[in-house]
Amino acid sequence: MPKISNKGSNMPESPIRKLVPYAEEAQKQGKNIYYLNIGQPDIKTPQVALDAIKHQNLETIAYSRSEGSESYRMKIADYYKRNAINVNHKDILVTTGGSEALLFAFGSIMDEGDEIIIPEPFYANYNGFSNASGVNVVPVISKIEDNFALPPIEEFEKLITPKTKAILICNPGNPTGYLYSKEEIKKLAAIVKKHDLFLIADEVYREFVYDGEEHYSILQEPGLEDYAIVIDSVSKRYSMCGARIGYLVSKNEAVIKTALKFAQARLSPPTLAQIASEAALDTPQSYFDDVKDEYVKRRNTLISGLEKIEGVKVAKPNGAFYCIAELPVKNSDDFAKWLLESFDYNNDTVMVAPAAGFYSTSGVGLNQIRIAYVLNEASLKMAVKILEEALKVYKD
Repeated sequence: MPKISNKGSNMPESPIRKLVPYAEEAQKQGKNIYYLNIGQPDIKTPQVALDAIKHQNLETIAYSRSEGSESYRMKIADYYKRNAINVNHKDILVTTGGSEALLFAFGSIMDEGDEIIIPEPFYANYNGFSNASGVNVVPVISKIEDNFALPPIEEFEKLITPKTKAILICNPGNPTGYLYSKEEIKKLAAIVKKHDLFLIADEVYREFVYDGEEHYSILQEPGLEDYAIVIDSVSKRYSMCGARIGYLVSKNEAVIKTALKFAQARLSPPTLAQIASEAALDTPQSYFDDVKDEYVKRRNTLISGLEKIEGVKVAKPNGAFYCIAELPVKNSDDFAKWLLESFDYNNDTVMVAPAAGFYSTSGVGLNQIRIAYVLNEASLKMAVKILEEALKVYKD
């Protein structure tokens, strides 16, 4: 019998999606589930984007250019300029989601066996992208006790080898909600220039920054033009996860030129979704102000509720819409399954994402979960209550 590849065998399961069969079975049993496991916002997509699709009269849905339509890329460049990021449309390559942008970046700057340093916990699919690219993740651990702040630069320097090609951060962070400060970005800039590495920043949550803080992009850092690669997406910004439109941005001409070859191999990003995404750039600022206010309320409701549960430790996020909570359990994977299979509170239960899948270091994060606060305040209060009651009766 033919065998599948080692790469396929080693591809990790998604900690976000692997519990879906348990949730489906719980639903069949009549349970109501509060989904805290996935970053699918319940915020309405901007009407201007929906109208752009609704009012289309195309007779043929044709390929676009491999790098994305020029009009769209020019409008993206204008968006960045409004955010004090000086790029032009030639520095932008439109991709099928931020995921493809990451794959193109990995393929453009790393070869089989090369290494990338990533502060963990990190977005679980970084493990998958690295495996698919034949690249080895070298983790540097950030800790809940430090609110998941950037580990000391000395920790990064210890890990750099001749195989190291890049450092990757998510800012603000998924799964922690941590917002890197300007000073931290400058420290990273210094280390990549010193060791001649790329700095990749996944900045898809740029708009979701709270408590008067400001997002500082690696593209704003002077002298980083040849080193900086930004991954971006419309998914969270405009609540358009299903559009599957992202982009890779860099002022390094060789990076864009190389990534374009990968883009040409897959022909083009989705044409209709580009039309909607281009229209979304006309979304008024009031939309983002309202969304940010809503997420602040949700964050505060969630964090204050979790802090009141005995034995629970939680890091307060300053961005995105996730947090990591440490629970008084030995294995959150078992706990998450038990919530769906064996527990209900007045016929309600919750679905969470076990956090071990957001680490590449084995045995770390076993008692942690990631929570996405993408539900309304009333639902979040109920979800916290369910967790509290579940922890009272759960036995490892």
